[in-house]
Amino acid sequence: MRLFSKGAISTALTLLATVAFAQDDLLKELESTSEQEPAYVAQTFKGTRLVNGHTVETVGKGTLEFIFSHRFGRLNQGLYELYGLDDAYVRLGLEYGLTDKLDIGIGRSSTDKTVDGYLKYKLLKQSKEGVPVTITLFGSTAYKASPRDADVPDGFERTDRLAYTGQMLIARKFTSALSLQLMPTFVHKNYVALDEGKNNQVALGVGGRLRLTRSVSVNAEYYYRLNTDDANPYRDALGFAIDIETGGHVFQIILTNTRGMTERSFITETDGKFFKGDIHLGFNVTRAFQLKRK
Repeated sequence: MRLFSKGAISTALTLLATVAFAQDDLLKELESTSEQEPAYVAQTFKGTRLVNGHTVETVGKGTLEFIFSHRFGRLNQGLYELYGLDDAYVRLGLEYGLTDKLDIGIGRSSTDKTVDGYLKYKLLKQSKEGVPVTITLFGSTAYKASPRDADVPDGFERTDRLAYTGQMLIARKFTSALSLQLMPTFVHKNYVALDEGKNNQVALGVGGRLRLTRSVSVNAEYYYRLNTDDANPYRDALGFAIDIETGGHVFQIILTNTRGMTERSFITETDGKFFKGDIHLGFNVTRAFQLKRK
């Protein structure tokens, strides 16, 4: 009995020690796992532009992005205008990453002499086990310098040239080839003519990206205006793009029914009918420069 008791006690102590060590190892593993960063989904889109509008992507801390946007005239202008190639509308823009989540940008468009500035903040990032979408907040201010002061109606103030845009960009990368994005949008214009709609306009944008090869993808974008009336002469903006990534460049070839390259312009002032041939050929060229080491 004494031998049995000693053996039982020894076995029990061994089991208790084994369980204690196993629990300690398990707690250490759980602690190390909880301290790890979630597995975030990367590159929902290749660049910061979908077609005319923004994607959820930010450029990253210390990165300066130069964006050269160009739109020609309408394809249905005919041979005399070389199918729109005789006309040119340009926007030059810079976007800088203050942090990995926060960007600041500025640009100037020749279309209507507009200077715009904006902020982008990545609120949530899609993760493989957790957050299902990426959400980026976007806010911009645009100052429209056209027409000249001498050509505006009496009582027109400089503040009447201002417009403001707020967007929530919501995107999900479903597979390595497919990403979709929703863009609920609010635009306020300090001044609108009697036949140009309302000061406050709401739109819902939808878009997506389909990757064809490692460096080539097809993008689409459509903005549906929710509170228009019969007196509003403008149309919903529609656009398609082919993205070509070449190292530090992203080159986009675009077909769209708008000349506008700022949110106020292409969301609320598009005047072309895409399926009637009012299509503008254009491109966006993006070049990134790393100014600070990460």
